[in-house]
Amino acid sequence: MPARIRLGVVMDPIARITPAKDSTLAMLLAAQRGGAELYYLEQQHLLLRNGEAFGKLHRLTVHDSLTHWYELGPQEEAPLGTLDVLLMRKDPPFDTEYIYSTYILDRAQAAGTLVLNHPQGLRDMNEKVYTAWFPQCCADTLISRNLDDMRAFVRQHRKAVCKPLDGMGGKSIFVIEAGDKNENVIFETLTDYGRQFAIVQRYLPEISTTGDSRVILVDGEPVPYALARIPSDSDHRGNLAAGATGIGRPLNDRDRWLAAQIGPRLAEQGMLFVGLDVIGGFVTEINVTSPTGIRELDKQFGLDIGAQVFEAISRRLRARRG
Repeated sequence: MPARIRLGVVMDPIARITPAKDSTLAMLLAAQRGGAELYYLEQQHLLLRNGEAFGKLHRLTVHDSLTHWYELGPQEEAPLGTLDVLLMRKDPPFDTEYIYSTYILDRAQAAGTLVLNHPQGLRDMNEKVYTAWFPQCCADTLISRNLDDMRAFVRQHRKAVCKPLDGMGGKSIFVIEAGDKNENVIFETLTDYGRQFAIVQRYLPEISTTGDSRVILVDGEPVPYALARIPSDSDHRGNLAAGATGIGRPLNDRDRWLAAQIGPRLAEQGMLFVGLDVIGGFVTEINVTSPTGIRELDKQFGLDIGAQVFEAISRRLRARRG
């Protein structure tokens, strides 16, 4: 009988998640059903000692409950190399501390632990900038810190979306039309007067009708349904955190083409669970840090995406072991 998989997770404090919507909890529930032993730690519990990665681990038990969704055992320090797999599910901000954490995870991987998503990919694939590797999938986009170039982009396209490169959950997303008197102050604020990069994208009017769809990739393959996030009447942002409504829909041919363009390359680079943000048939972001949407799609379509993730993890472990 094969040994039980020892699966660790780095995440935000589990006591503060929203269990009905939390994708990490869905993954953990599926892994536990699959017989895995679960271990929990937060970013602050990672450490390097003489080049070896350690974690202050709690044995974890999870429940599909809105009031009692977890139990933690005593905390014990152990080498991360004793885990079979470690999920990095810490939410942004993607800051210097996050980067330092990926270095520790690199050392865990060197000790034999399968780290997902791959630490180097987490560092390299900025969720807004990495779309540049797939220009055939994207609407016109400019990344710059030059205010004149940004103004010219808006004049060319008449309407554009501008946002910071490190934002999440709809933070600091602006829609600008040519001639908008707020244009200068928006660009000055987002670039800190030309000292930092920001992204400007051609405005896609489908955001107000068909929404911002999250297409989930599991080991390079798309889940057959997307979560379309429709902005409220009082907002332009297709983010659930900003008040958008999540409505599931089957993938269309364009979604599948986008997934085929992007999914295999990310899977090859160790990115097991990825979310593509699609508006009007164009990818606007490639989410690799801690994509969400599992529980909404599971509920609407009777899926078990967490089980798909755990099966993909198990396949990778079996391939490693020969």
